[in-house]
Amino acid sequence: MNGRRDQHDGSSGRTEPTLGDFDPVDPAGPRDPLGPATGSPRDWLPAETLPPIRVDPGHQHASARARRRPPPRRWPWLLALALVLAAILLAVWLSQEQLRGMVPRTGLNDMLTRADSALKDGRLDGHDGNSARELYQAAYALEPDNDRARAGLRQVGMAELSQADAALRAGHLDQAEQTLGVARELLGGGNDVDRLAQSITRARAATVSAEDLVSQAQQALTDGKLSGPDGAGALYGRVLAADPDNAVAAHGLDKVGAALADQADHALAADDTASAAARIDQLAALLPHYGELPALRAALGQAQAKQGGALADALKHGDDALRAGRISGAGDDTALAYFQQALALDPDNAQARAGLGQVAQALVVQANAALDGNDAAQAGQLLDEAAALAPKSADLAAARARLRDLPAAGKHPRSASRVASTPSEQPGHPAAEPADDTPPPPPPVLTPEQTAQVAQLVARARTAATNGQIMMPPGDSAYDLYRNALAIDGNNLAARQGLQDLPNVVSHQLDQALASGQLAEATKLASELSDLAPGDAGQLALRQRLGDAWLDQAERQLNQDDRAGAAQSLAQARKLAPDQTRVQAIAGRLQGGH
Repeated sequence: MNGRRDQHDGSSGRTEPTLGDFDPVDPAGPRDPLGPATGSPRDWLPAETLPPIRVDPGHQHASARARRRPPPRRWPWLLALALVLAAILLAVWLSQEQLRGMVPRTGLNDMLTRADSALKDGRLDGHDGNSARELYQAAYALEPDNDRARAGLRQVGMAELSQADAALRAGHLDQAEQTLGVARELLGGGNDVDRLAQSITRARAATVSAEDLVSQAQQALTDGKLSGPDGAGALYGRVLAADPDNAVAAHGLDKVGAALADQADHALAADDTASAAARIDQLAALLPHYGELPALRAALGQAQAKQGGALADALKHGDDALRAGRISGAGDDTALAYFQQALALDPDNAQARAGLGQVAQALVVQANAALDGNDAAQAGQLLDEAAALAPKSADLAAARARLRDLPAAGKHPRSASRVASTPSEQPGHPAAEPADDTPPPPPPVLTPEQTAQVAQLVARARTAATNGQIMMPPGDSAYDLYRNALAIDGNNLAARQGLQDLPNVVSHQLDQALASGQLAEATKLASELSDLAPGDAGQLALRQRLGDAWLDQAERQLNQDDRAGAAQSLAQARKLAPDQTRVQAIAGRLQGGH
């Protein structure tokens, strides 16, 4: 059967598939479909009917399989590649210290090489930026984790200690004491420092007769100079250190104690608890068993408790006024009024001082807004108010430079964009002044000499800041150099940014000084930071850390029976963190004589 169905068959049923009728293409004419086929298809199909086709059976089956195969999945490879890249990035991040060490640091290495040379040549300290201490400190500021810089600072401290010992042996007591102070700053104290300090004290006592010391102490007592290294208390103490049975010195020390107790009483009567606490601490250091000490301490506690409530209220109201935008002005419900009230209750209160700094900062912000509106008169008034609270603020100095260079400041006392605050300033009012839309003239063009001078001042300021010369010496400090640059070009971006970045520089150096135990340097930097950025809330935490460091030193000094030194360290801590609980604990130890 050929699979074809007779087209004349009328019976119904399934139609079989056919390949079509090939008869018309037979060159030999019609043939019997049932007859035998002879020859190949090429013998009876015309060449132009079918193109030559050659089919490879293996290729045919492969093509069929390819059509059935799903497309390849690439996401596992992408995931693997992402994991490899993540592992590489993690390895780079974990080894960044080693990689950083592979990067050339020509400037830092040159600075350390110069520091090593200065140490070898004996140029240990100075103020010209070329001493070993200055260079190591500059390198430490650039890279606090640099072991070479830290080791160098310790070597400088040990060399200063050796020089102090040599000066003592040579009989140069003043030089020995001064050099020992530098060594103490760099080494953070220690047994060797304390032993040398005691040796200097004994040497001073031996070089001066007891009669001379007693005479000096009596004169200091007459002059009212009770505390300090040259005060009556210290002088009488030196006499007693050399001669514990000296009755004149003992009686004189009792007089000093009575004078300190009297000063504490007067301070308590005036509600000056800070001064009273300082006098009581001095008395406890000189005479830990003084009979009136317990009564004075109890009176101080009562005064502090009474004052604490009013102080807390003033501080809270000041913070509330700041948040409400009542910064300054007439009335007693402004932030300025409340913080001034708090400072009157406690002159050393860090929170009250920070509050006044925030008031000054807010005034500077308002002044900058007035400068943006070309309102020179309003800006000047606001900056004057801020200067009364924070005269050394970096932001204040930058704003004053803007005011000085404000084009045509005197011709545009009121900005057209300023919102009228009184009825007479409302639009349409007869007394309203017309807005001046005249564009201000461009700022003056600097001469090439002035441009070069500004660039030189900015470069010197950066170097001074790196060397820790932030506010001192006058004229050559970073603060003064940046201000001098702005005095020439008030719109100089580098000078303005450098000046406003000084608080960050000081904060970084303060952290380094704390880490290396240089408490005197850290305290100086904290004072400079308070001047530069009086409204920075982060200063409270820094002051707490610095206060803790002073308290740690006071404890070490008490353990070494250095009561005078402990009293001085405690006084520093009390100024920085008066509410620290350890202050009272160490004061109790100082009073009890333990």
